Amino acid sequence: MKKIFFFFFFSSFVSMTFAQHANFNSQRNWSLHKKELQIGFGATQFNGDLGGAEGIGRDYSLKDIDWPSTGIAFWLGYRQRFHPYFATTSSLCVFNLKGDDQYSEEPSRYARNLHFKSFAIELQQRLEFIFAAKEQFGSTYNLPGHYSKKSRSQQYYVFGGLGLCYFNPRARDENGEWTSLRPLRTEGQDKAYSPLTLTMPVGIGFRLGVSKMWRVGIELAYVKTFTDYMDDVSTNYADPSTMSEESQYFSNPDSPYLPGDKRGDPNQKDAYYHMNVVFTRNITYKDYGRQRTKLKSKALGKFKV
Repeated sequence: MKKIFFFFFFSSFVSMTFAQHANFNSQRNWSLHKKELQIGFGATQFNGDLGGAEGIGRDYSLKDIDWPSTGIAFWLGYRQRFHPYFATTSSLCVFNLKGDDQYSEEPSRYARNLHFKSFAIELQQRLEFIFAAKEQFGSTYNLPGHYSKKSRSQQYYVFGGLGLCYFNPRARDENGEWTSLRPLRTEGQDKAYSPLTLTMPVGIGFRLGVSKMWRVGIELAYVKTFTDYMDDVSTNYADPSTMSEESQYFSNPDSPYLPGDKRGDPNQKDAYYHMNVVFTRNITYKDYGRQRTKLKSKALGKFKV
């Protein structure tokens, strides 16, 4: 994962350093892609109390990734570009998150022996800044003796925004059946926590034109939440005498910890990562070729005597 992030940042730096401003959105190319539909799929990783790598939990860190608990995601979006450098995207993402202490290399987390998985739905609204691009049509005039230029469509961008996410953590019982944890109040809460949380996604991406109407790209995103209960773990072990037998089992299925011992870290809110492959379909014009011809005609008209 670190190698992937390094590749994006290095590619972005090279593009900004060597790309000529004259090639950025030249010949009004960007105006032909103002409205686009997007579909994507990819992988998710949870960053919270459960699971994780060796050592104590680390917020905002790729070092705390639990690779065996990688989930999947499907993504739909509508993107509108309102400026050569800026676009806004409304999206719906359906995904699952997982975490399991049995995969952790940290002894205390491994001994805790908790796990979860959660189906999640997230709505996002984000702003995109295209900081490096090479977008131009091929040869405009096709005059004899002139080399034909290929069309170019490359964009490097960063984004941030706000979202709203629904989640529902579940765990397996002794019979292997999955049970929703929120109603059980496994940490002795007076009332169940909310299944909704605000989110703040930030990320970086790259997209490449593969035809006049389609682009394909990769996005890496870190999504910070405002809840610590996406994995049903946050504070301390509760007194089992105040809970039902089912709640007792899911609160502490088989560990050496006692009531009052630390179960999670309430000072670090949960987060998750997305890495998506995104396909983008231009819907700005019904006849892309006709609009492109109009722009070429306008360019040629400037040179008529």
